Amino acid sequence: METLGIDIGGTGIKGAPVDTVTGALLAPRVRILTPEQGKPKPVAKVVEEIAAQFKWQGPIGCGFPSVVQNGVVYSAANIHKSWIGLDADKLFEEITGLPVHVINDADAAGLAEITFGAGRGERGLVMIITIGTGLGSALFINGQLVPNTELGHIEIKGKDAEVNASEAARIRQKMSWKRWSNRFNTYLQTLERLFWPDLFILGGGGAKEFARFKDSLQVRARVVPAQMGNEAGIVGAAMAAHLKT
Repeated sequence: METLGIDIGGTGIKGAPVDTVTGALLAPRVRILTPEQGKPKPVAKVVEEIAAQFKWQGPIGCGFPSVVQNGVVYSAANIHKSWIGLDADKLFEEITGLPVHVINDADAAGLAEITFGAGRGERGLVMIITIGTGLGSALFINGQLVPNTELGHIEIKGKDAEVNASEAARIRQKMSWKRWSNRFNTYLQTLERLFWPDLFILGGGGAKEFARFKDSLQVRARVVPAQMGNEAGIVGAAMAAHLKT
């Protein structure tokens, strides 16, 4: 089935129609800068614009950087606080005039990765960590998603993990790969003590440099880079919308 997938990020909003059976994009993706401050209505207008560029008339799936339950936004670590308590499904549907399903962005990327990427066929407990502006997480047990884990916000030494171990933190604090990888390793070790996963899959922009830091990771679980790249959030969002219909 063809579904429009949209990945809403802090700096950019990107989308493309997706074949949810194969995970392939059916057209080159469109990317538009996220409106300054990222308030609800301007973001919804960008979603409408992307749909219009593809002349889209079917269902839309949106990956969103927040805890999302039944379409309602419940957290705002990297988005405007006015999203909290808002029914994002309803807002996007009112603006676009189309059926829309919103899902946590890391969960969306995880759905793509577990279905078509590095997690395909994996059993047991798999954790997908996205390394970017923050640290996103998706947790799967025998291929089934446990939604909204948001494990980038666990506290390590009194701070959200993503404050010290995200890609944005590495750039902001001008850390060497060695220094950053030690912090990220501490983060993975903390997750391992809590969940004992069989496999970590690392995605997001920071994971593109996996070769630079893989030897610094000292955990029992296997650690591999994601395979779906920048398309993961788009594909997974489309899959989530397709599964809802």
